[in-house]
Amino acid sequence: MDLNTPLTYVKGVGPARGAMLEAKGLSTVEDLLLYLPLRYEDRTNLKPIAQLAPGEMAVVICEVRTARVSAFKRKNIGMFEATFGDGSRTTLLGKWFHGGYLANVLVPGMRVALYGKVELDSWTGQLLIMHPEYEVMGGDEEEGEAGLHTGRIVPIYEAAGKVTAKIFRSILKRVFDSFTGGMEDVLPEAIRERLKLPDRWTATKNIHFPPETEDLRLLNAFRSQSHIRMIFEEFFWLETGITLKRMKARAETGIAFELHEKVRGTIKQMLPFKPTGAQKRVLAEIAKDMAEPHPMNRLLQGDVGSGKTIVAAEAAIIAIENGYQVALLAPTEILATQHYLSFRRLFEKLGYVVASLTGSNTAKEKTKLKQFIADGFVNIVIGTHALLEADVEFQKLGFVIIDEQHRFGVIQRLKLIEKGQRPDVLVMTATPIPRTLAMTMYGDLDTSIIDELPPGRKPVRTQHFPEDRVEQVYSLIAQQVELGRQAYVVYPVIEESETQAMKAAQAMHEQLSRFVFPDLRVGLLHGKMPSDDKEATMVAFQRGEYQILVSTTVIEVGVDVPNATVMLIEQAERFGLSQMHQLRGRVGRGAEQSYCILVTGKLNDTAKERIRTMVESSDGFYIAEMDMKLRGPGEFFGTKQSGLPSLRIANILRDAEILELARAEAVSFVERPPSPDALRRVASWIQTHWQRRYGLVQVG
Repeated sequence: MDLNTPLTYVKGVGPARGAMLEAKGLSTVEDLLLYLPLRYEDRTNLKPIAQLAPGEMAVVICEVRTARVSAFKRKNIGMFEATFGDGSRTTLLGKWFHGGYLANVLVPGMRVALYGKVELDSWTGQLLIMHPEYEVMGGDEEEGEAGLHTGRIVPIYEAAGKVTAKIFRSILKRVFDSFTGGMEDVLPEAIRERLKLPDRWTATKNIHFPPETEDLRLLNAFRSQSHIRMIFEEFFWLETGITLKRMKARAETGIAFELHEKVRGTIKQMLPFKPTGAQKRVLAEIAKDMAEPHPMNRLLQGDVGSGKTIVAAEAAIIAIENGYQVALLAPTEILATQHYLSFRRLFEKLGYVVASLTGSNTAKEKTKLKQFIADGFVNIVIGTHALLEADVEFQKLGFVIIDEQHRFGVIQRLKLIEKGQRPDVLVMTATPIPRTLAMTMYGDLDTSIIDELPPGRKPVRTQHFPEDRVEQVYSLIAQQVELGRQAYVVYPVIEESETQAMKAAQAMHEQLSRFVFPDLRVGLLHGKMPSDDKEATMVAFQRGEYQILVSTTVIEVGVDVPNATVMLIEQAERFGLSQMHQLRGRVGRGAEQSYCILVTGKLNDTAKERIRTMVESSDGFYIAEMDMKLRGPGEFFGTKQSGLPSLRIANILRDAEILELARAEAVSFVERPPSPDALRRVASWIQTHWQRRYGLVQVG
């Protein structure tokens, strides 16, 4: 048996269990060895029945005295009951709901080890353990496994179908007993010795079957030396791969854009206002990168309303004035339309040709546009996935902007980049990304952060109202409209259904326009509307033709109406934190005081925490950290296609400090390897063992 042995060949697995393990992503011995316990239980508290006390967790070696399946009068739930004795006068009762199958397992006269929490039976006053873990002694069906499930620190695994934690322990015991392949330890020896980490085989074995001397608290905190070793290793390979990818990208030949006086003059001519210090700093970082003779791969982070679009427009001018075309890829039509309107407004005085290519264009329009792009008549084309179609060709693509990049798959991004000759890439996101997540998702990109809002803006006041006080919210909206302001009313996409959200928005539009605000102009915007209607509605709202805009979350990003001062989020408990923060960013874009009102129904504990965070903080990075803690990294962006690498052991929330350490060691090792051969060995290991997972790491 070695690491590549299929699990179906391991004794006790077979085809049925093999299929259940396969569904959990476990197909080889190596997969199983890297399937770590969720937690550990101390089952060393071995006591005779007479010394048991209610409330304690204990192990008892005893004999089955009686066993029967009993039924309740109303329901037959198959309660299996057994009494156990150990020679003393006291007996112990064991009960299992739906335990009928145990009638053929636990029979009178059999010696067993039981583990569980001791209680007093409410009917008889007897000592009782509900659903105890059991291990048959002597005649155990699993040979040579005495003391595997009790009398020690026992690992608890997440079940895979009918493969329980107990079965996992039995299978792993057999694997360790018959394993002959050895485990290659490629982690550089100097790093291992300096950090006092155990070798890979010892660490793996001690994680699954901890020695008696191990501290239970450290095991359950994933902070035993063996856990630290395996977590560090996983992060080290990830960060080394990212660092190597970054070095390779920097070695490629790209476009060295010239930053001559005409470029500077054109940028000044385009700017509608004086940029902030943060915008100037970030543009300088981007311009420096674009002047280098290798492709730029840069991430531009900036909280809602910080002015990322202006910076992207300035960078686009550098490319256009050097004779190149620009492509901007957006995840939704409404965001693409918003960018198109913004760039057209910024660039019309410069004489640049700005085009929009989305799924809503007619076949005739698409054909004409594609020809213009291919012939080089379009300076900047803004679009959705329609830009990725094979017949979209550029005469000279030199600069690619990708907005809200986490919504795109790696292949989609590469499709656009490959339409040019090593174009520079600027990735933008308005979702502030916690540092640990940025290190694993965007580690191969240089990062720029706009951490300053334009001058004169006041912080948005966020307030929470239960739904039975919504009339007070309507009064606030009426007051703001009377002052000449505008308001948004937003509904969630429920159960991922834009259709349901549209119906909720339509119903509320009807109620608000007919009964609540009959004298006001109330607009409606949702994802199911034709593209032209969406654009017309947005433009009408921007011009002030509507005083209130009822919408689904299609306005989450990209809509810029400085006169809007109220954001009412209905059923706010259904939104993620980052999404609510994005919506709040639609207001507070002018000099007037703005408000974000969260109206909720019944709140569970997690929803209460989200609402509290929104009311107390407007710091995008703090909100992002909280959102990731509440939802987990995989759900942080509200999409599974988030580019997260597939980590088996490490957890970027729990293990942030180890991630920082692994990153520092990886960068140091790649930049100053002990020898060229050592670096080649590590690179080869990553290529053969980790390439499948690195395919998920986001590239520019």
